[in-house]
Amino acid sequence: MSYILPSLPYAYDALEPYFDKETMIFHHTKHHKAYIDKVNVALEGTDLLNIPVETLISQINKFPENKKNLLRNNAGGHANHSFFWKILKPHTCLNGKLKKAIEKNFGSIEDFKNTFEEVSLSCFGSGWSWLIQQNNKLVVTSTANQDNPLMGESISGTFGIPILGLDLWEHAYYLQYKNQRINYIRSFWNLVNWDQVTINFLETS
Repeated sequence: MSYILPSLPYAYDALEPYFDKETMIFHHTKHHKAYIDKVNVALEGTDLLNIPVETLISQINKFPENKKNLLRNNAGGHANHSFFWKILKPHTCLNGKLKKAIEKNFGSIEDFKNTFEEVSLSCFGSGWSWLIQQNNKLVVTSTANQDNPLMGESISGTFGIPILGLDLWEHAYYLQYKNQRINYIRSFWNLVNWDQVTINFLETS
């Protein structure tokens, strides 16, 4: 077997005007696919291609250094993007247990969003910002490049289970938002698929 590019659960223009069609096409068919192609080459002929990519990256410390960095970047890229596509959908609402948990951990939904935006803006260069479940607590954090909290603290800086994530690489927003990362981040709130994020949360609770 080999990893394959997952289909998006919506059309490329379905997230407009917040995420433009051209960016979505390049982001999905070029950037995401490139990560998958490199992982498949690196793991060709091994049984590792038969396990979920999330399991693979959670075991990243078991690999020798010459394989670890390649998988960190490319298996991480595949896992992160596969996660990201699922949490995008317009016109969903935050409610129920997840809303209560966010309010408990951050004080209010507005405070949570402010924290998430601050962390996203403070991520230097390329990376991701996350809402993670960590020791029964919700935490906002960021990782560099294609690191993922599932990789563990020694690699990503923070260990936890991702609930929500935002791609902060320029390829995710530069065609539309240029250097205005903050406008991209704020547009993201219009597209968060809170139904899927709630599922992610409940699965970790």
